Amino acid sequence: MATTLDILVIPTYNTLTLGVADASTYDGVPSAPTMDITVPGFGDVSIPFNIDDFNVYNSTILGITQMGDPLLPLPDGLYTLKYTITPANEYFVVKNIMRVEQLQERFDAAFMKLDMMECDLAIKTQQKVDLTSINFFIQGSIAAANNCAIDTANKLYNQASKMLNNFMRNGCQCSGTNYLTNFY
Repeated sequence: MATTLDILVIPTYNTLTLGVADASTYDGVPSAPTMDITVPGFGDVSIPFNIDDFNVYNSTILGITQMGDPLLPLPDGLYTLKYTITPANEYFVVKNIMRVEQLQERFDAAFMKLDMMECDLAIKTQQKVDLTSINFFIQGSIAAANNCAIDTANKLYNQASKMLNNFMRNGCQCSGTNYLTNFY
């Protein structure tokens, strides 16, 4: 069996953590397993990687906060993860991911707010259309990052964030016109 490196970024559904599982196959015991992570806005960090395990990283492990300080949410944005074993030029895998946990948390709050609003059917339906559009941009950002389309990933993320800000600011004051014009 040949050594083949692979990693899976597993959702933790938490703004404080990033989960990475080892999905590699090894011919023997690997030497010096290392994870290099580029954190948006903070640069690169190189940390030991636990093989055949689920690795969970937080702001302290990633060098954003000091040991003993409260953990901070990890920033959204493009992360580059490079898993290597010795010799590094022979065995490595690189993955780009678009982290959207903070944006998703805001989206979830907006979605939950929708069910509590007392609006007429056209307005409520318009809000569902708006939230579906926002979710489409979030998922598009993730897909673009997975396919190394970094500029597109960032543009889609920024558009989703802008749309979500507008949605939250307007609340139940939308007119429902878009739904009535396009879907009714």
